[in-house]
Amino acid sequence: MLAGGGMTTALPWQAEELTIGELAERSGVPASALRFYERQGLIGSRRTSGNQRRYHRSTLRKVAFIRASQSVGIPLSVIGEVLGFLPENVAPTREFWLRAAECWNAELNGRIARLERMRDLFTECVGCGCLSFEQCGLVNPQDVLGSQGPGPHRLR
Repeated sequence: MLAGGGMTTALPWQAEELTIGELAERSGVPASALRFYERQGLIGSRRTSGNQRRYHRSTLRKVAFIRASQSVGIPLSVIGEVLGFLPENVAPTREFWLRAAECWNAELNGRIARLERMRDLFTECVGCGCLSFEQCGLVNPQDVLGSQGPGPHRLR
């Protein structure tokens, strides 16, 4: 039974393929998102003689990997590159997840550092209260950043 009181489709353990509706229900990902993932090459399906999609059971874990990766800000293009190392119809293993996490730690730590710098700069500006970035002696003394052209130079 689902949290909302609905019934989930029971798939026998020996079922090797799922319809798009079954995959959407089991993964919690809308069918439209699954079709998007497929267009982006993140997941694959075969077509029946009636042109219906059939997904290998391993796609459930691939979709879980995609969603977990997206939730920490990894771009779909990077997720696709990593999934490209998996053979077709093979689910990501624990070891695969750990290796991906190791690869992404530097990227995530860099993002965290940038966000902390932005937070600190913003906090300094709130403390000052002048809201004049052209004249602010703290953020942009003598408008030195103006010579670098448009854009948030200090936040990069």
